[in-house]
Amino acid sequence: MPSVLGFAADLRCVWDFGQTGRGTPAAFAPPKKLVVVGFYRFVRNPMYLELFAGWIGLWIVFGRASAAAIGVAVGIVAIVILFVLFYEEPTLRKKFGSDYEEYCRRVPRFMPRIRAWRM
Repeated sequence: MPSVLGFAADLRCVWDFGQTGRGTPAAFAPPKKLVVVGFYRFVRNPMYLELFAGWIGLWIVFGRASAAAIGVAVGIVAIVILFVLFYEEPTLRKKFGSDYEEYCRRVPRFMPRIRAWRM
């Protein structure tokens, strides 16, 4: 079940990037507007969390969570955190300025809020 929910939520985020942001999650076609709708009202990086939930769900279903797979996952999580801190957030600060700063003050990076933030 976590895999279905995680991957379905990722699709919703891609939809929000297209509809609200007029772009994609890909660096070569980024959104033109700051996306603060849907799951982005609860956490700044929902796509990463949803993707990890999806993979964890698949590991549970198929029973393939070996020590090596968990080690690789931990490494990937570390890379994602470094990517967010040193590339993604500085890029968004430059592009969206004070709107992104306000968003960062109100919405946590990886730990979802209980109530949705309203801009």
